[in-house]
Amino acid sequence: MIHEGLSWLEGSADGKAWLDALPGVIESCAARWGLVLGPPYTYALESVAFPADRADGARVVLKVRFMGRENVREADALQAWDGKGAVRLLDHDPGSDALLLERAEPGHHLSRLEPDAALDVMIGLLPRLWIPAGPPFRPLAEEARDLSEELREAWERTGRTVDRRLVEAALEAFDELSATQGPQVLVNQDLHADNVVAAEREPWLVIDPKPLSGEREFGVAALIRGSELGHSPQAVCHRLDRLSAELGLDRDRALRWALAHTLSWGFGDDEPLTEHVESATWLLDAR
Repeated sequence: MIHEGLSWLEGSADGKAWLDALPGVIESCAARWGLVLGPPYTYALESVAFPADRADGARVVLKVRFMGRENVREADALQAWDGKGAVRLLDHDPGSDALLLERAEPGHHLSRLEPDAALDVMIGLLPRLWIPAGPPFRPLAEEARDLSEELREAWERTGRTVDRRLVEAALEAFDELSATQGPQVLVNQDLHADNVVAAEREPWLVIDPKPLSGEREFGVAALIRGSELGHSPQAVCHRLDRLSAELGLDRDRALRWALAHTLSWGFGDDEPLTEHVESATWLLDAR
């Protein structure tokens, strides 16, 4: 039942404990909700999810998560959206961090589309997702403070190999933008083209949100950098320009949020992630 994408959890005590308990949690959830499980999806890195058939004939998904700072309010986000542009939350077991979700079918990713067609979809979808938000969602300003600290630590840990001007630009953006935000809405810091899937109830639905309350300009960061729709200076800047213009966003703020967030997520255990560093560099050069 455990796919290779979760193997990284063996490296921590918390992760290993979660993996050890996982078979029992899955069995308990299947019994609780009357599910017959299919083989797990293999693309998730912080959860295990199964297509399932419920006793009443409903086609659903069972998702059990390894909880972290970013996904702790996933159920709240899905409940707030109530199926409007995102998969529906059917039930939630806080004790096991398990979610019972609507199954989106046929389920292929938005990244299958030609890049501008995928952007058309997102430009239609994002305003529906940006509903007013406050507690219990974590404020973007708090997340930015943590990301700044993590960026400094990662830069030191990996030998300061990333250009200092990128790091300084990212830290400055986190500090300045956090203090001058516009209206707070529900934003998703991992909304890229592989976290939007084809469905029948609506043409496209968001999955796997990592929600915050923050300004709209932050809400396009993951989409701007996402290599799923092309990885080149031209592709990154085209996404920035289209999303900013057609969604009425401040281009410079969207650029700086994307740069900072991209670089803060741009380090592995031992070295920087090349694609993230390249995207951050292209964004800095595009100011």
